[in-house]
Amino acid sequence: PNYYAPLLTLAAIAENTVKLKIATALLVIPFRQPAIVAKELATLDHLSNGRLIVGVGIGAYREEFESMFGEKAKSLNRGEMLDESLTIIKKIFEEDCVTYKGKYFEVNSLESYPKPLQKPFPFYIGGNSPKGYERVAKFATGWLPAVLTPEEIRNGVAQIQNYCEKVGRNITEIDIAPQLSVAIGKTHEEAVKTFKASQMYKHLESLKQSTLKNQDTNDYSQRNLIGTPDEIGEKIQEYIDAGVTTFSALIFAANTVDEMIESMQFFAEEVMSKF
Repeated sequence: PNYYAPLLTLAAIAENTVKLKIATALLVIPFRQPAIVAKELATLDHLSNGRLIVGVGIGAYREEFESMFGEKAKSLNRGEMLDESLTIIKKIFEEDCVTYKGKYFEVNSLESYPKPLQKPFPFYIGGNSPKGYERVAKFATGWLPAVLTPEEIRNGVAQIQNYCEKVGRNITEIDIAPQLSVAIGKTHEEAVKTFKASQMYKHLESLKQSTLKNQDTNDYSQRNLIGTPDEIGEKIQEYIDAGVTTFSALIFAANTVDEMIESMQFFAEEVMSKF
């Protein structure tokens, strides 16, 4: 399949819309030089009139990272690169002149304008690990994990709360906004069949050795929105009770544009209308 560069694509969407928020879920920061990322994000925030949300992460597939960095990848820690990058980007957004020296990145007397329109800038951070929870408390306005059960969300919220207390933040400042797949059908069996026939199912299967390696993925219906409208509505309420505040990156299980539009319309009429 063709994968387009995310920020260029969002610029095109912003140019052709007025009210829609534009967002990444997720922008793989270790691929990128942080000062350039800061410039591009600040520019896009202005071009979209403050409609940009940026989800960031280390990347689901280390193989991609190794392809880009070759042998050097063996000596690089993507989590450390992400933390350094976020530190530099936030400094560039908030300070007039930035000097920083880390293990991976260094900037010296760097000035960059314009600053983003949005203050604070909305960074959403992915990740389901303890280090990810700490990163959310330290840097983020939102938590954007992937395919977690309501109970796993509840546990993550508690962990983030602990880290928030250590850095002097209130967790109510953080949007709990998971990524979930949606497969909706008139019957449960129809929805499951649609999901298992989709590229999304194959994508999740491919993450069993990375993003989802510590999760029981035997029943995806426990960690996604799969079923009839009533079943999905009940699951949404479970997520709300667990602490979810935004259903952000809903990915509809479909293999054609027409199938996706049909599923989105069905979801809007039969599920969203009840919330």
